[in-house]
Amino acid sequence: MNSRTLTELSDTLMHEGTNYKYWSLRKLEERFGLNMSRTPYTAKLLMEAMMRAFEAGTLQADHFEQIIRHLYEGKKGVLVPYLPARVILQDFTGVPVIADLAAMRDAVHLAGEDPRRVTPVVPTDVIVDHSIRVEASGCAEALTINTNLEYRENKERFTLLKWGERVLPNLRVFPPGIGIIHQLNLEYLSPVIHIKQQGNAYFLHPDSVCGTDSHTTMINGLGVLGWGGGGIEAESVMLGHPLFILSPAITGVHLHGRLKPGVTTTDLVLTLTERLRAENVVDEFVEFFGEGVSSLSLTERSTLANMSPEYGSTCAYFPVDDETIKYLRVTGRKESHIGLIEKYYKNQGLYGEMNQAPNYHRIITIDLASVVPCLAGPFKPENRIPLHDLKLSFHQTLQQLLPDMTSAENESTLAIEKKKRSLAHGSILLAAITSCTNTSNPSVMVAAGLVAKNAVDKGLSVPYYVKSSLSPGSKVVTAYLEQAGLMEFLERLGFHVVGYGCMTCSGSSGPIENDIASQIIEKNLVTASILSGNRNFEGRIHPLIRANYLASPPLVIAYAIAGTVNIDITREPLGVDKNGHLVFLEDIWPTDKEIEDIVDSAIQPDMFLKNYHSFTLQNPNWESIEACAEELYPWDEESTYLKRAPYFERQHEGGLPLYGARVLAMLGDSITTDHISPGGVIHTDNPAGRYLLQKGVLPSDFNVFGSRRGNHEVMVRGTFSNNRLKNELIPGYEGGFTKHHPSEEILSIYEAAMRYHTEGTPLIVLAGKNYGCGSSRDWAAKGSKLLGVQAVIAQSFERIHRSNLIYMGVLPLTFIENESWLSHGLKGNELYYVTGLEQLEVGKELIVKAEQEDGTYTMFSVRANIETSAELEYYLSGGILAYVMKSLLSKKDD
Repeated sequence: MNSRTLTELSDTLMHEGTNYKYWSLRKLEERFGLNMSRTPYTAKLLMEAMMRAFEAGTLQADHFEQIIRHLYEGKKGVLVPYLPARVILQDFTGVPVIADLAAMRDAVHLAGEDPRRVTPVVPTDVIVDHSIRVEASGCAEALTINTNLEYRENKERFTLLKWGERVLPNLRVFPPGIGIIHQLNLEYLSPVIHIKQQGNAYFLHPDSVCGTDSHTTMINGLGVLGWGGGGIEAESVMLGHPLFILSPAITGVHLHGRLKPGVTTTDLVLTLTERLRAENVVDEFVEFFGEGVSSLSLTERSTLANMSPEYGSTCAYFPVDDETIKYLRVTGRKESHIGLIEKYYKNQGLYGEMNQAPNYHRIITIDLASVVPCLAGPFKPENRIPLHDLKLSFHQTLQQLLPDMTSAENESTLAIEKKKRSLAHGSILLAAITSCTNTSNPSVMVAAGLVAKNAVDKGLSVPYYVKSSLSPGSKVVTAYLEQAGLMEFLERLGFHVVGYGCMTCSGSSGPIENDIASQIIEKNLVTASILSGNRNFEGRIHPLIRANYLASPPLVIAYAIAGTVNIDITREPLGVDKNGHLVFLEDIWPTDKEIEDIVDSAIQPDMFLKNYHSFTLQNPNWESIEACAEELYPWDEESTYLKRAPYFERQHEGGLPLYGARVLAMLGDSITTDHISPGGVIHTDNPAGRYLLQKGVLPSDFNVFGSRRGNHEVMVRGTFSNNRLKNELIPGYEGGFTKHHPSEEILSIYEAAMRYHTEGTPLIVLAGKNYGCGSSRDWAAKGSKLLGVQAVIAQSFERIHRSNLIYMGVLPLTFIENESWLSHGLKGNELYYVTGLEQLEVGKELIVKAEQEDGTYTMFSVRANIETSAELEYYLSGGILAYVMKSLLSKKDD
């Protein structure tokens, strides 16, 4: 192909008197003799992106044609350079990204070059939604108290963001209180189609997005291709470096039938998560089709797309169709733009035909009518529990966590004194309607309001020990609940708005009252939480709560009233009404028609327009924060929130020999990024807490790990310090401890790592399956790197964390299939030698030698889990940040 041929692939469409040019999939089809009538939608979106990449000069002609044909034929494994149209960051990942760019500017300046070379070229939004926590709840003042605390504790972080917005082109910041990143992306940020002016010409291309939060996939429900990555990955995209992905397997999920009355979309998504995790769609693109799709509203589709990381896929896509157009109108988008979207997607063959199955790698069928009310827990979102089985499931969990408990003790301690409602095993301490996953869906939010109204009308209440909270994903939710007259009933049960952010879902659930916490510790109680979030990993929601269950918002209300998970809510009463009659779940559960009528009447476009118009003017706290406009950020050496990142001062090449390494941690299956880099509260007995105390910070001002991610000194001390981490080097212990070898002293993981560093000993981590699942937390890789970990040997890795490790210069290695550290009889006290790193290649098989002190050894093979030549180049450069620095410094002035 040549530039003239590429020009022939363009086309025009006329809309409201304006001609728009675009790269035509139909002309591409003709040029290569293809028939794309049954090509998956995501494959066609990647093809369109490749035409733009070819035009920009990032693809050679032969590579362009190879990619197009591989995508058309559904072949896996060809390297695809993909540059999204936008980047979105939430503040827990966004602040470290901006801090990294500020540090990179310093490094470029010290090298004698212009720091303005470090400038985003891709439009980037930062949404501040993670820093607010549920300090206060259950009162009308909760929102004000939590907001004021958020500003007091996070002023330094917000100052950095305001500096970034003033100095860095293409960067926009949404201040606290607007809503959750993914809900804003759905309701406001995504244009679905971009219009780019070049001279007098207008060019169209589909919206696409890379986000630093794994639930970026929620935008797939709007027909926009997007997925989550780490902050390190986002930095490179912001600076114009494409994501290098391998052409994926595309799996179709056929939805047919309709949900039965009383079954919610949350029940469906938990069922879907269980099924797709079992089907192993990890790293695949998922597309939904079938007549069942037409029965789902766009917000319900977005709920299914949101949970894509929980079932392991890269994305979970719903094509643009009539429902998309309807949603754009409801949310107040301009009619002229909506018409252009419809024309473009129809012209391109991208408009959804839900009843026709494209040529997928495989098809998984789900009957919507088979879905039953359910929850998920107590440790993983894919562990679905039918509603009627929760009581039995909790008993089994209790036996698992307290194996020494006799059956008699079990029965007695599980008994709830109905009148006193005393604390016991199974008592619910946190009940939270939270998370973009569900608060973006009006049907389940209205259902929760109706359950609250019916419960209040019958005189039901919530026990004193239940900390209840409502943290919507946008102010639109509050607006339509108030319009429907439902907010007052939620508040009468203690579900006052505590903030517009992630809050309990991301682990910022705040404190539990001291007397309740004391009872939990004294009696060794296994207590519970019930939340409408998307993750319930060990230690994430609250360190004292060991059983965490995901459920729909109306079920959160019902269980809050019951006060315990030790109940079969389908058969046992929730309480007694004001006339002394037993009240059951069915007595307060609304009909589907009641919900639908309120959704149709209460939600208006004006609510969205009002919420997103001049949002900064609604926020005097944000406007009062001052920030300089200097090209270099003025670091405060005394700050405990922000420190210049050390990555540009400690650069070293990858691919170095790994001889005489020690095991820092030997871990099991499903180690999450929460286990590796906690996001919750910082305790005084944690190495990070001790550091803050030494800096004169009071425990009451510690804040949470997520808010401290701009300070590597805090974060490296917190790495592997989750209080539920189980390190098999010291069986029976929980928390961030390890055994130092050869001394065999038990130390905190941070202290052991620092000792190994002084001894000149490299480190590795051994792990099981799905290492690094969960959040796209780049600090799980950054912290590992700063501890001195050079390689992680696991049975398998979750996609984002594997990439993050490579991008930090840490080598992910996988055992040969069906092998593990356990099958090789490894103890963790050996010295490890990895050979073959000097000639490292993509996917290369390496030999590991694990040698005991007496000279005996075990040898086994591992595979370098590096999938592309770009990843190899990043790793050999010492990580992507070092690679980008070299790239910047090698550029010549125009």
